[in-house]
Amino acid sequence: MTPGPRKAESSGAPVRRPAAPAEAPSEAPPGTAPSDAPGAPPEDESLALWPGSTVPLPHADLAVGGVPLSELADRFGTPAYVLDEHEVRRRCRAYLRAFPDTEVLYAAKAFLCRAMAHWVREEGLGLDVCSAGELELAVTTGFPPERIVLHGNAKSPDDLAAALRLGVGRIVIDSTSEIARLAAAVPPGGRQKVLIRVVPGISAGGHAKIRTGTDDQKFGLSVADGSAQHAIARILGQPRLEPVGLHCHLGSQITTVKPYLSAVRRLIGLLARVHDQHGITLPELDLGGGHGIAYRPGEPALDIACLAAKVRAELARGCAAAGLPVPRLVIEPGRAIAGPAGVVLYRVLAVKQTGAHRFVAVDGGMSDNPRPALYGVRYAPRLVGRRSAAAPEAVTVVGRHCEAGDVLASDVRLPGDIRPGDLLAVPVAGAYHLSMASGYNLVGRPPVVAVVDGRARLLVRRESFADIQERDIGL
Repeated sequence: MTPGPRKAESSGAPVRRPAAPAEAPSEAPPGTAPSDAPGAPPEDESLALWPGSTVPLPHADLAVGGVPLSELADRFGTPAYVLDEHEVRRRCRAYLRAFPDTEVLYAAKAFLCRAMAHWVREEGLGLDVCSAGELELAVTTGFPPERIVLHGNAKSPDDLAAALRLGVGRIVIDSTSEIARLAAAVPPGGRQKVLIRVVPGISAGGHAKIRTGTDDQKFGLSVADGSAQHAIARILGQPRLEPVGLHCHLGSQITTVKPYLSAVRRLIGLLARVHDQHGITLPELDLGGGHGIAYRPGEPALDIACLAAKVRAELARGCAAAGLPVPRLVIEPGRAIAGPAGVVLYRVLAVKQTGAHRFVAVDGGMSDNPRPALYGVRYAPRLVGRRSAAAPEAVTVVGRHCEAGDVLASDVRLPGDIRPGDLLAVPVAGAYHLSMASGYNLVGRPPVVAVVDGRARLLVRRESFADIQERDIGL
């Protein structure tokens, strides 16, 4: 069997429901075991990482959002990204329940499209963006700009101009050089609310390249060397800037609560110094995101309910000791909302034995998911749409690109008769895949398909060869 041509993509039409449609997913906090939710059968431990609506079907197929994955692959072609709308909404609601009286901002860098912006807005979340592109897409979708925060370590003039023109709620100051540039760009008579991104000197995160709370990386202003205090003093001298709080982001894929509690203590110390030196009380404290999730069975995930309870208690205790009012807490989850809601579908193109290694090559790879090449992350692919009686064997699932590092999953067990044309589905694929995708080897980026209540609709179409060629205008 060889892969056939990609199917034409359409949107909005219903697809056949499975015999036993998935229940609406429960609203257990992110970080709790998905298998405890009604949508994921607790008797099947292999589905613990999948969206809560996932149910097994005959012929070893799976349905997500009431839609069989094999039908999605036939209809939309592969590679294709599937996003469970109910799972996104469930995770948004769970954050709001775990963090009452907290401003929850969805981190758009994890994954953003018009539908995603619409869903998180409807669920009551704000938005955290890093560029004029993310900002413009959100606002043109109808997202209220006052509920948007813009940050980034090197904002361009276009980024700042768009933020001021559209009226974003807050801009995060990341360097002293940005203060004068932003103040000069604010129109006469205007006043822009700003947060100051500080570096608390805490090492946390799943990989060295995604740890941003230490003094040896590009983000923020150090507390230890006085840069943060100096920046605050300079901002106070700018009448067109209104400092409203501190911002920090420790890193990504953090799975323990302790680093956040350390950050709270250090930021309260800075709030107290600002109050003593300048006589002002900053009313907001943004702890960023970085909440870790499991990508393979047995991996840890951050307990969001525990995080919420301990952070709020530490904040209340620390502020009481410092004689400060408790600031409004802001958090920025991205991966923990989008990641577990996504599934990516690939077709097997080749199976090859090379020495002691058996390679299974699929029709996607590092152009649609660079995380394995960047951070050594590995996934748990699963054969769907064909029942196999063959014993599992250890294989390495690789992409189609001309890089030895284009590896999706090392030493995973798949049926020994895996062959070209088979369909592989990979869970936990909703965050930092397509948002970091590239045009490497001029392979077009895959589509994004939303599933909900037995229906599938196209959110983002596949990037075609015509799209690629239209950008190349010179000879």
